[in-house]
Amino acid sequence: MSAGSALRTALRVLRSSEVASAFAVATIGALFATHLLRQLMGDAGYGAIIVGLCTLGGAILVARRREWRWYELMPTTLALLLLWLLVTTLWSRSVGASLSGWLQLGAPTFLAIVVAQFRDTLQTVRATGDVLRVLLTGSLLIELLSGILLDLPIPFLGVAGNLAEGGPIQGLFGTRTQLGLVAVLALITFLVEWRTRSVPRELSLYSVAIAVACAVFTASPIVLMMGVVAAFATLVLVAVRRTAAPARRSLQVGIAAVVVMAGVLVYVFRRPLVYWLNAEPDFFTRSRLWNEILDLSETRPVQGWGWVGTWPDGVMPYNYLRFLVGHDHASALNAWMDMLLQAGGAGVVLLAAFAGLALARAWMTASERRSTVYTWSALVVICLLADSVVTSSLLGGYGWFLLVVCATRASLVKGWRSGIDAASSPPSGTGTPKPLR
Repeated sequence: MSAGSALRTALRVLRSSEVASAFAVATIGALFATHLLRQLMGDAGYGAIIVGLCTLGGAILVARRREWRWYELMPTTLALLLLWLLVTTLWSRSVGASLSGWLQLGAPTFLAIVVAQFRDTLQTVRATGDVLRVLLTGSLLIELLSGILLDLPIPFLGVAGNLAEGGPIQGLFGTRTQLGLVAVLALITFLVEWRTRSVPRELSLYSVAIAVACAVFTASPIVLMMGVVAAFATLVLVAVRRTAAPARRSLQVGIAAVVVMAGVLVYVFRRPLVYWLNAEPDFFTRSRLWNEILDLSETRPVQGWGWVGTWPDGVMPYNYLRFLVGHDHASALNAWMDMLLQAGGAGVVLLAAFAGLALARAWMTASERRSTVYTWSALVVICLLADSVVTSSLLGGYGWFLLVVCATRASLVKGWRSGIDAASSPPSGTGTPKPLR
């Protein structure tokens, strides 16, 4: 076979829907199984997997270059945020740690862009559901083995073996909070699969059951809070979808006003809120850390201390914060506090603009489109934002990946890009339709 023939064959394979499907499943699986893969293979092995996926994603983009346009790749606010985080490396105490931290966002951003370009929302839901079914089933099985059959912890996976006592359990995700977040995201995904009839009914029932079981056995008040937020958002979205079109706009404006007002009040009264949480046992560690971060961020309120992502060892001010609170924290346990500390108020504003537009566009799409599948993006973004108050999962890995996927898909439907498509589309009955991806 000649070199030219081999290249044409490779390009044909890379353009196939089978490769795009396999890439989406492999990417989602690698990001959700980060803890498991790192414990089994180490950071170098996990890094090799991510580099390999990024290389394959780049090859798919090149092979299918006629199917996308450069201005569709990512939302403008996301590009500005990534650029600002890269700029903050100029005043970081460790340029190497900053560049490594930037790649913690850069790699899942690129993977999310590729998935969002070549898989529609339903296909993304199916890929996510398939991955989470396997990981949650594996989590229950490992907890059953550790907590009942062996009655011994499995330290290298972080499994304490508490299933016989009713929890808390960690599964394959390292902590009960991470397992709980994944369980809530999985429950949203499985219910959307059920409503869209994209998997057999029996499989949907099994999937919902394991997601609920994992969430319950985490025995975490944080998981309960996320579940309540997701349930309330679902009820509100159902009410909006059932409201007549003339009255829907007024209802949407009212909901937006309430959300903005709540955000402003939380920011204005951030100090009293943190002190109030300090009295709650489950939030004592977090509130103490947040108080110290608020004090430290006042020394660099706009630019922050330089983006590093996960807190590195031996770098100021992170060692100083660990000393003050007496715990070996790897993050601020709050995505917004992490952004304030590392990228300053400018980073917080850009993150709020990116996440806020993603939520607004996804919500509007979900409220106007008849298919239930469009509710997935809105509910996932809401769940991730609720979790961002108590963890920093939003700023890397599967949390950032899902946020970018939802934001990119929503921007193609409700952003300024949709106006370009509408203006450039040929009159009805003429022209060549855009190929399905």
